[in-house]
Amino acid sequence: MVEEKQPRFDAPIPGMSLTHELGARPWQQPAQFITVDEVIDHYVTRMMNNDDFADQLVDVMDMGIPLTTIANTIQLAGVMEGKHSIDTGLLALPVLIETMMLIGDGAGIDYNTGMKEEISKNRQTLSARTVEKLMEQEKGNDKDPDNIVIEEDIEDTQDKPVDEEPVGLMQRRT
Repeated sequence: MVEEKQPRFDAPIPGMSLTHELGARPWQQPAQFITVDEVIDHYVTRMMNNDDFADQLVDVMDMGIPLTTIANTIQLAGVMEGKHSIDTGLLALPVLIETMMLIGDGAGIDYNTGMKEEISKNRQTLSARTVEKLMEQEKGNDKDPDNIVIEEDIEDTQDKPVDEEPVGLMQRRT
């Protein structure tokens, strides 16, 4: 028996996020950590002193997720929690990445820093792979004499004079 989907009545109303009082959100308050040094100290102590974080980080690094992506996610979460501003978080990113590299080296895993251009150059997009497959199929069709396509003559429609004036919304006024 197939269950019918019930409508969700507890979903947020569109525009609801715009109705809160100014300053009611954590990121609208003054930041808890103001300087880059404070932000770095906050994250490095959390990373180095928390074994659960290190274990989860090693698992994520082992999946091949770039360290730049992980560090950016961590600092954006800190911005949303009101821990620091976006600019101090961005300035702390290199130290966060170096700390994660230290944890990865200590665990003895091979990780992706996300800073090498070779990875993005070697990775093909879906459209590039599709075009490549179509080209291979075309090459295969050229070799098979049964699949030769005969081109028909197409009537030459160039240089025919147009006597009508342009009409429509975007026409030029004369």
